[in-house]
Amino acid sequence: QVQLAESGGGLVQPGGSLRLSCAADGRATSLLAIAWFRQAPGKERDFVAAISRSGYTTQYADSVKGRFIASKDNSKNTAYLQMSNLKPEDTAVYYCAADRDTVYGGTSLNNYDYWGQGTQVTVSS
Repeated sequence: QVQLAESGGGLVQPGGSLRLSCAADGRATSLLAIAWFRQAPGKERDFVAAISRSGYTTQYADSVKGRFIASKDNSKNTAYLQMSNLKPEDTAVYYCAADRDTVYGGTSLNNYDYWGQGTQVTVSS
């Protein structure tokens, strides 16, 4: 069983930055394909970013390209989502998700078996 725990959310002004963390327990992050999704109130859960087991392959939603960076520190068993130049439309609950059966999970939330509890990100002045 894999357990994921996000942290690092909070309130930030437009143009600001936050770094979300996703700590994994039960399996090494080097053996997990990881993705980030977000869900705003009244909306579906949307893909944000994905990173492969090795960390060498990443993919981003068009809305966050050039502003968000997904990474992994396998020595700490933790994945990160560095968010810069945040906009009010980035406000959502952010979830990390993991799949242990593939090298790279892609953009579909159906590909991921394990989910964290989510962390709130609010971008507002």
